[in-house]
Formats: sequence, structure tokens, C-alpha cells
Amino acid sequence: MSTNESELVAHWVDLLQPLGAVVSRAMFGGHGIYLDGTMFALVHEDELYLKVDDTTEARFEAEGLPRFVYEKKGGGSMSMSYRKAPAAALDDGELLVTWARLGVDASRRAAKAKAAPRARKAPAKSRAKKR
Repeated sequence: MSTNESELVAHWVDLLQPLGAVVSRAMFGGHGIYLDGTMFALVHEDELYLKVDDTTEARFEAEGLPRFVYEKKGGGSMSMSYRKAPAAALDDGELLVTWARLGVDASRRAAKAKAAPRARKAPAKSRAKKR
């Protein structure tokens, strides 16, 4: 993580304050950006990525914004459900907040789905016949 990245993170967190109490935390050589305890963006190698899901991915795709991909230690790469923020939004607070809301909404939907109780399967009826 470079000093430049730390300065960029502070800049973006400042621009994102209209969303609420946005904070950042160092993680895995980058930073996670959070609102109300939910991560909606990440910064890696001086690039800002926003959370996407089935509802928002098409908008990022239409803008040609690439997915966050990292190299795994054992070789190969891994893609995550984050896409690069538009370059035009990186210094435009109003535009950045507009795009970041998509990430916040995607993160909230993911958290809600994860917290939802899973339907329990009924136990299989015994096929053994009594004699």
C-alpha cells in the first residue's frame, strides 16, 4: 500500500460523506470502505471498486468497467463482485456518491440475503416398512 493510496482513500472517503458516516479500514494490502458496518467498496493499487450484484452489474458492464480480479498465491486469478468505479466519478463528489449508492445497495441486499433464515428441509421419511 502506497502513501498515495492512503491519500486517495482519505479523499474518496471524504467525497462519500453525503452517504453517511463512511469509514475505511486497511485490509489485505488495500482498504475496505464501509457504511454502517457494511463494506460497499474497496481500494487496491490506487483503484476504487464498488460492490455489484445481479441488480447493478449490467450498469457497470454497460460502462465497460472491469471486475476486481486478483492473483491467488498458488497461481491463477480470482474475480470478485466488485467493479471499477468510473474515472469521471473519482474527483466528482456528486457523481461518485451516485455510483457508490449502487455499491451500498448491492452490499445491503447481500447482507440481507445472508442473514435471511434458510428454509429447512423436512427430514426424509423412513422408507423402511414395519413388520
